Amino acid sequence: MKTIILSAGRGSRLQGLVADRPKCLVEINGRTVLEWQVAALDAAGVSEIVVVTGYGAEKVEAAVAAMPARAGMRLVHNPFFALADNLASCWIARSQMVGDFSILNGDTIVEPEIARRVLGGEPAAPIAVTIDRKPSYDPDDMKVSLDGDRLLAVGKTLEPEVVNGESIGFHRFTTEGGRAFVQTIEAVMKAETGLKSWYLSAIDRIAREEGIVGTRSIEGLEWGELDFPEDLVRNRAVTAGWIERGLF
Repeated sequence: MKTIILSAGRGSRLQGLVADRPKCLVEINGRTVLEWQVAALDAAGVSEIVVVTGYGAEKVEAAVAAMPARAGMRLVHNPFFALADNLASCWIARSQMVGDFSILNGDTIVEPEIARRVLGGEPAAPIAVTIDRKPSYDPDDMKVSLDGDRLLAVGKTLEPEVVNGESIGFHRFTTEGGRAFVQTIEAVMKAETGLKSWYLSAIDRIAREEGIVGTRSIEGLEWGELDFPEDLVRNRAVTAGWIERGLF
């Protein structure tokens, strides 16, 4: 299994907490976000990791070079990171999207069991979006609407009455699903709004038009994302628990 990590972002919403580092190199309890991700993927047996860089690319290159025994890691650079959203990172990395692969947001950390559940066994669908559920959702959550396990729509602006959960930013693709995804992001990038699009807008389009997107729930397991200063506080508590329980 190959995993593509989208790590081009600067982390401007962290209000200076990242200083001059890219968001993926923010340290949480002794490890950077990227190191937490690699450790979880290692635990799930991932042998090939592609990191899409952008802001602070040279710092990410140095960090990857310093990681022990990571011969299976390589870098792809997104030169449009300052102008574009993350669909452009997927477009840059589209040549890597062959066979079975997964995409992980560069600001999402997961406990190892999530990686095992997402990547192990038979895929839920040609494209499988990993979801969690909670009592309520805020405007920044990437919300999902479902019919059973089938994804009907995904986006931040879904009406509350149709929301069944949220995407955690970790997705699995089969050869069929990857082909559909690449075709869609290529089409979106030809539009005037392409550079400012989220890659989940492409998955939303595939779900609505082709109906080949499923979901996999990781309810009860722990994960975190890093967008705002309060997220850093929460992630420190979550990772401290992982360390105490011996998960890493």
